[in-house]
This record gives sequence, C-alpha cells and structure tokens, in this order.
Amino acid sequence: MSLPLISFSVSLLGIIVMIWRKLVLFRQGTLEDIKHSHPFAIDFEKIKYFASKAGKKLRYGLLFIVLKSSIKASNFIKTKWVLLLDEIKNRVLKKTTVINADGITEKKEVSKYLKIISEYQQKIRNMKYRIKKEEGIE
Repeated sequence: MSLPLISFSVSLLGIIVMIWRKLVLFRQGTLEDIKHSHPFAIDFEKIKYFASKAGKKLRYGLLFIVLKSSIKASNFIKTKWVLLLDEIKNRVLKKTTVINADGITEKKEVSKYLKIISEYQQKIRNMKYRIKKEEGIE
C-alpha cells in the first residue's frame, strides 16, 4: 500500500473510534462538556467579553470626539460669521456715507425703489410677528 492510503485509513479509523466513544457516553447519559486546559486553546467567551468591552469604550470615545468637534466647528463658524457680518456692515456704511469738505458725514440717498422694497419687507415681518403672537407660536 502507498503512504497516503495508509495515513488516510489510520486517520479514518481514529475518527471512527472518537465518534464511537462519544456515542457510548451519550447513550449512558454521562456526556459532559470537557474544558481543555491547553495553553494554546482559545477561550472564546473571554475574547467576546473583552471585545465587547473594548467596542463600547471605542464607541463612547468616537461619540465624544464627534460631539466635541461639531461643537467646536459650530462655534468657529458662528464667530467667523459675526466677524464677516461686521466687515460687511463697515463696508456698506463706508459706501453709503459721504464726508463733506467740512468733515460732516451724510448718508447717500437711497433710491425710491429700494425704499419701497424695504418698507414692504418690514410690513411682512410685522405681519408674521403678529400671526405668530396670536397663534402662540413664540
């Protein structure tokens, strides 16, 4: 016989003996789960426990980092927005004011069309405010 055939038959015989022993123990009702104390045997319950614990810590850490960065980003955007609005207001005031030879500042006269539009917008804001006040939204 060849070597592979001999090794196959020996391993098959070993498997049959192991299964036969388990069946005998099962029929007797004495089959117990044996814990192996081999140093290279893996304890999956411990690995599962520690992995879940590390996963929870990682999730809380990531949540903290995301919240902290979003709060910092919103604060940064808010402060930059306020500075940008101030800059725009300053530029608009420079364009709308005229300094005379006497050093007196006068505002340029706005066109009639823009006055009408701004009055219309103000009326709409007042109407919205009254409606919200009556409905109890604010």
